[in-house]
Amino acid sequence: MIKFLLSLILAALLISPLKVSAQSQNVEINGDHGKLSAVIQRPDNQKKYPLVILLHGFTANKEHALLKTLADDLESEGIATIRFDFNGHGQSEGNFQDMTVLNEIEDAKKVYDYVSKLSEVTSISIAGHSQGGVVTSMVAGELGTDKVKAIALMAPAAVLREDALRGMLQGATYDPINPPKYFELNRPGRDSVKVGREYIKVAQTLPIYETAIAYQGSACLVHGTGDIVVPYTYSLRYGRIYANSELHLLKNFDHGFTQDIAKTAKIVSDYFVRQLKAEK
Repeated sequence: MIKFLLSLILAALLISPLKVSAQSQNVEINGDHGKLSAVIQRPDNQKKYPLVILLHGFTANKEHALLKTLADDLESEGIATIRFDFNGHGQSEGNFQDMTVLNEIEDAKKVYDYVSKLSEVTSISIAGHSQGGVVTSMVAGELGTDKVKAIALMAPAAVLREDALRGMLQGATYDPINPPKYFELNRPGRDSVKVGREYIKVAQTLPIYETAIAYQGSACLVHGTGDIVVPYTYSLRYGRIYANSELHLLKNFDHGFTQDIAKTAKIVSDYFVRQLKAEK
């Protein structure tokens, strides 16, 4: 009986090879407003690998399902990732009320500096969702094409500048000429957050496309046509400033790609595999 069971186990292993799991490492990185909580996910059995920095959106965190799925997909293809909580988000230090797009850009650049010192990393790319997509585009523009191998923008929230000028944010309204010190942003099923005046003032004058255009490497744009938070026309505009870009419009998908997160992550993963395959 024992021999029979052992033979069944051996046959199962031969038919279905074990999936190699990622090597995950929790790290802390000095950010713009305190320490940033981050996770590095590395492929096994590789001494060298390309790495993609993953940036979450407004009020989200590094455990967002889209980012985690993308990290797993990339790891299975031999590509490492680092995902982290921006200041005032998740497990990172800082007060959400003090968060602005500009200090998120500084956070992302400090994470870039950290991974650029890892000897096993052969190149660095960046991917971001929503506000993280805006940060991705501006960081790539500031660092330049030589330092950023490829980028992916998932529903990039470039609408945030126009929203700030109109005095609107995710259903909340305020006086855009004289914004309050802070206002409460109430979200169904989630804790409310305090959005500070500096966030609004920065957003109103943020040179999003003017900064992003300085990057002219490879870019992937993914957006849902059913996105009512950020219309897909903002990705169309990114497509016009990036000469070497591909655009994926997902019919009726919402801002969070909740219709099929796995499909969305696979589009981005496949893109990075094509761009980075020569390094693996």
